[in-house]
Amino acid sequence: MTESDDWLGAPVHAADNDTGNFPVLFSTMIIWRSLLLIYDSIDVQLRNRSGRRESFTHLLTDLEVRDGIRSFQQFPSLVEELTFRRASVRYEIRPIERCLVTLTPMSDGMYWPSPGDTREEIGRLVVPGSYQSIFVLWPSHNLKDRVSVPSAGWGLGMAATAWSNSATYATVGNAESWIWQMPVIGEVWLHEWLHGVCAYFAGQGYLMPEGDADGGARHGYTQSRISGWTDYYRDLMTGNVLEAGVLKGIPLDAWGARPPFLC
Repeated sequence: MTESDDWLGAPVHAADNDTGNFPVLFSTMIIWRSLLLIYDSIDVQLRNRSGRRESFTHLLTDLEVRDGIRSFQQFPSLVEELTFRRASVRYEIRPIERCLVTLTPMSDGMYWPSPGDTREEIGRLVVPGSYQSIFVLWPSHNLKDRVSVPSAGWGLGMAATAWSNSATYATVGNAESWIWQMPVIGEVWLHEWLHGVCAYFAGQGYLMPEGDADGGARHGYTQSRISGWTDYYRDLMTGNVLEAGVLKGIPLDAWGARPPFLC
């Protein structure tokens, strides 16, 4: 298990805080407790679009795992920066020894590692209320042979539900080293996390822009070669996305409130 850097000079462990299902609150900064599950191997049987069964087997290299972890470790600082230090993420990293042996079908022959496929680890490691967010790094691409699991995107994110033991849930596949760097390290994890976070705040009555984390282009933002989509994410995370004359998103004050159960 690897933990993030000590917070304000003193390490804080989720189990040390008697806060029920509330994210840990320090002054005006709220800490989202998160867990990254790393599956370095996969052996699944999938049906292609013609209905024929195909196997996909892959073992991540040490470099592929390190690339994913390094990217993930930059994600909390993005949250702090874009919320003006109203929110951050404290994480634990758990390498998973077992092979990922099932994937959940989506439409158009796509697949992803849903909470049903990671149920063994969620049930064992995620007592409802112990984490606000679950992340999964998984072997979706055999980069050497150029074979991939058909999936709807590099990452996928969803709201907190009972399926994920009351935590937001996001998955990101492996990628070549240079892809993790472009254009902002950690942005992919932020993007998928925001899908779940926006759903949570929408449930609290805050108006979200259409598409939430996917809504940059449709609201007039462009992807920068330097800062990616972070200009949009900053406005989304501060309640400053203009839609039909109304500012939408997560107001800064909302981050400082002590939220109720996430689902």
